[in-house]
Amino acid sequence: MAIEENAFGAELRRRRTTAGKSLSELAEEVHCSRSFLSRIETGQRRVTHELAQLCDERLEAKGALLALVPDPSTERISKTIGPGPGERAAKLVKSGAGRGGSAAARHRDEFDRLLRRGDLSHTAGDMREADRLYRAAYASAEGDPPARAEAVIRMARRWSDPGQVDHELLQLIRESLAALGDDESVEAAGLRLRLNAHLAKKLSMAVSQDTAAGQAGPEQGARLARSTLRRLSVDGKDDEVACEVLTECRWGLYDFMSTAESLTLSERLRDAAARHGSAYFRGEALMAVALDQLRAGKVYSALATANQYRKHAADTRGVLTTWQQHTLDALLDLWHGRFDKAAGWIFGDALTFVERLPADLAVPADNLHQTRLGQAYWLLREQGRMADLFASGLADTVERHGYFPVWRAGLALALCETGQYAEGADRLVGFAHDTADFSRFPPSGWAVPTLVLLAEVSAALDARGGFEAELRQVLPVLRERLAAHDGEQIALAGWPTVLIGPTARARGLLALAAGEPDTALAHFRTATEPVRSSQPQLARLRLAQARALRRSDRPGAAAHASGLLREALRVAGTYGMAALAAECAALLDSTADA
Repeated sequence: MAIEENAFGAELRRRRTTAGKSLSELAEEVHCSRSFLSRIETGQRRVTHELAQLCDERLEAKGALLALVPDPSTERISKTIGPGPGERAAKLVKSGAGRGGSAAARHRDEFDRLLRRGDLSHTAGDMREADRLYRAAYASAEGDPPARAEAVIRMARRWSDPGQVDHELLQLIRESLAALGDDESVEAAGLRLRLNAHLAKKLSMAVSQDTAAGQAGPEQGARLARSTLRRLSVDGKDDEVACEVLTECRWGLYDFMSTAESLTLSERLRDAAARHGSAYFRGEALMAVALDQLRAGKVYSALATANQYRKHAADTRGVLTTWQQHTLDALLDLWHGRFDKAAGWIFGDALTFVERLPADLAVPADNLHQTRLGQAYWLLREQGRMADLFASGLADTVERHGYFPVWRAGLALALCETGQYAEGADRLVGFAHDTADFSRFPPSGWAVPTLVLLAEVSAALDARGGFEAELRQVLPVLRERLAAHDGEQIALAGWPTVLIGPTARARGLLALAAGEPDTALAHFRTATEPVRSSQPQLARLRLAQARALRRSDRPGAAAHASGLLREALRVAGTYGMAALAAECAALLDSTADA
């Protein structure tokens, strides 16, 4: 199934225009005529290896362009273009070489070429085209289970909509595992590990029984991820196998392991990716390490890792890499209180990405929509503009994503912060009922930001007063579920979307609502360390401390509370946090009246 397309020319044009070079400028740099270079881009002329190397160097493609041209000396496929098939793919399709002679060689070349084209499309962010090419590679390898397994692994790397299970890919992965049968070769063992790692992640994508794959839910995915990691030390002698397994199994276990364990896996992945030399796995590793450092409260370490990812994005210039880089930057802007800068991305370029990429079905639309929606939600919350969530229609979008628990919690908080306390309380109690007192939540992952948001809802109802009956129903179970997430952890929503705040502060809010101000103050002291880099978070923490002190009988508590409120008010005014400022001012006024 040949696809005769101008791979080098198309990629050359994409990289040239991305670099802002005209045909004439590049032609002068690589010592050829403009017309000749133009004909190469349009596929009318073949490029020589020497000219391809010059173009690769001038456009800083790091081998990606050169990989599209056969090397006359070795014909080695470069690994620097991301998840390239490399020598592994050539081995997988060699089984018929002795029987079919040149026909087998043509099949091998076709398979390699299709995978390589698919990898380039994946890097460029065109997942639809990448999927088409991977499927063509799969079809061209009929009768060769290892080669087909390699193509399925490539398909499995595509993004999936958050909270949803990709049933088609589950079926393809299972069929590939069955087709490998009793093959005991080293290659087959590595393929089984990689396929099982993807199967584990795909199964774990469900967030409820409604979105699970039949009876195989997230728990089964987590068990498979753990067993696959154990097998890695036996069958995973290859760095590419290690990278694939660590990447996918970390996601398969994301909701079921501690932040510390996840960070350990991310760091193993980073080391394996460095040995392997793949840009694809380097990007996956850097993003994983940055997210886990943030969750562990290691914000300054995460800033250094984010800077490495920024350089990686500049090197690869992939559309999805660029999206993730800007998303991570916006998350950090929100954390540090750079709200105007964050708004420029969220309501500017991010909207362009969201409208352009899904229009081509290049990436799952919901993935981008939910990330942008989450950052828009948090920006409005920080600026005290939650009413805009309802006026703009964004609240309806939040409601439509109610199958993902974090959005149910977010909507309940938005209702409370716009004065609709009774409805917020109803949603909190209903949420507890629907999830058997939150017992259907996984132990980690998305459960943590959801619980932290529910703690914010509880605090809002407690501050308002009149909801003691509702709080008595939910406070004990919320406190029990959050108890496992003590220390300096920070709740991260999305992959990544926003840092909601330290889990210790959420535990303090629940203790305060339960009438235990001294316990609350102890939790708030723990929460101080992870938020030192965030003035907006410090302001919220000081307000919470002031509320606890006002309910405490400690000597000097009232004066201490007033000092905290004045500092929180100052920061809120500086950063434009209108609702927080109003809350602080109201409490100060009530203190003065008393």
